[in-house]
Amino acid sequence: MISFNKITEISSMFTVLVIILFIFPATTIAEDTLMLETVEAKKIEMVSGKSIILRSAAPIKRVSVAEPKIADFLLLSAHEIYLKGKAAGVTNLTLWQDKKLVAIYDLEVVYNLSRLKQQLHALLPGEESLRVISTNSSITLSGKISSASNLSQALALAQSYAPEGKVNNLVEVGGIHQVMLEVRVAEMSRSLTKRLGINFAYQRADEFAVSLLGGLSSIDLDGVITASSAVTSLFRFNSGNATWTGIIDALKEDGLVKILAEPTLITLSGQSANFLAGGEFPVPVPQGLGTVGIEYKPFGVGLIFTPTVLNKDKIGIEVSPEVSELDFSTAVRVQGFVSPGISTRRASTKIELGDGQSFAIAGLLREATRASISKFPLLGDIPVLGVLFQSKSFQKSETELVIIVTPHLVKPLELAKQTLPTDFYVEPNEVEFFLRGAIEGKGSGQSVPLHEGLDGDFGHSMPE
Repeated sequence: MISFNKITEISSMFTVLVIILFIFPATTIAEDTLMLETVEAKKIEMVSGKSIILRSAAPIKRVSVAEPKIADFLLLSAHEIYLKGKAAGVTNLTLWQDKKLVAIYDLEVVYNLSRLKQQLHALLPGEESLRVISTNSSITLSGKISSASNLSQALALAQSYAPEGKVNNLVEVGGIHQVMLEVRVAEMSRSLTKRLGINFAYQRADEFAVSLLGGLSSIDLDGVITASSAVTSLFRFNSGNATWTGIIDALKEDGLVKILAEPTLITLSGQSANFLAGGEFPVPVPQGLGTVGIEYKPFGVGLIFTPTVLNKDKIGIEVSPEVSELDFSTAVRVQGFVSPGISTRRASTKIELGDGQSFAIAGLLREATRASISKFPLLGDIPVLGVLFQSKSFQKSETELVIIVTPHLVKPLELAKQTLPTDFYVEPNEVEFFLRGAIEGKGSGQSVPLHEGLDGDFGHSMPE
C-alpha cells in the first residue's frame, strides 16, 4: 500500500517534468525560428527612374518593400521580380516562399548622375576637378572650381536634379577671394548769409525804458539794456536823464567747406566691412525713476560694403556710403540736456565691376534757402521809414556730394619684400637739429631701404 506522502512526492515530480517538457521544446523552436529570420541582407544599388529584373533561384510567393515611395516591384513569375527606383533613398526588399524567408535585399536608390555630369561638362568645360556624388537622398559636389559664378551655376543645375533632396556643397573655390575697396568721398558746401536789423532803445534814468525789437536788444528788471550777440554795431547819445541807443545788426557772410575722405578697406568675398571717419556724440535717453541715460550715436563719413568675387575678372559689390554732420539748428532739449540733430546723406547700390574699374555716385545735391523778416507793428509798415524798425535775415546753402568707388582683387604680400615710410627717416644729430633746425638727419648713419618699390600696385606713398 502506497502512503500519502509517497503519492504527493510522485505528483510533484510529474509536475516538474511536464513543465520541463513544455519549456525546452518551445525555446528550441523559438531559436530555430529566430535563426531563419536573421538572413544576411544583400545590397542592390539602383538609379532613380530606372528599373532592373531580379531573378531568384528559389520560387517566390510573397514580396514586401518597406518604403513604397522609394522603390516599387512587380512579380513577373515565381523566379523573376521587376524592380523600379522611384525616389532617392534607402529601403529593403523581403522575399518569402510560403512561410519561409528566402532573402532580404537592401535597396539604395540614387539620383541619375550620368546626365547631370554630361550637362556640367557642357556648361563648364574647363572644370575638370569638379566631382559629383549621390548619397542617399542628396547630391554632393566636391573638388575644386575656378570661380564663385561657376559654382553658383553648378549648384543650380544640381538642385534641378534633386528637387526634393539636398545639394551638399563641398567645393573649394579657387582664385583670389580678398577685395580691397578704394573709396573717395568729396563734398563741397557753400553758404551765404545776409542780415540787416535796426533797433532803437530809450531809457530815462531808472524810471522808464523801452526797446522796439526784442530780438536785437533786451531790458532786464533793473532797466539795463543788453544787445544781442548778433549785433555788429550800436550808437548812443544822452540828453539829460534820457539815453537813446541805436542798435544795428548788419552782416554778409560767405562760407566754404571742403570734405575729402579716402578710406581703403579689405575683406573676404561675401563678408562685410565698414569704415567711419568722424566720431560719436552723446544722446540723453530718459530712464525710469526720473533718471537720464546716455547713448552715443556715430556721425561723419561712413561706409559699409560687401563684395562677392564672381570670377577673376568680375566683382559684385553692395556699397552703402553715408556722410553726416551735427545740426544744432534742429537740436532738442531733454531734461536740461541738449541733443543736436544730424544732417545725413546716404546712398546704397549694387553693381558689378571689373578689377580696377570705378563707378561714381553723383547728383547728391542739396540747396536750402531761408528768409525771415521781423518788424515792429505799424512802425515797420511805414514806407521808407519802416526799414528802421525791421530786422531781416537771408540764408542760402548749397552742398554737392560725389562718391567714387574702385574695387581691386588683392593677395597677401611678403613682409620681407616691403618697405615702410619709417625706413627713410633718420633722426638728426645735435648739430643738424640745433644749428640747422633740421628734423631729419642726412648723416652717414642714414638708413637705406633694403628693397626699392613695392610688390604690387598698392601701398604707401614714398617720398622722392
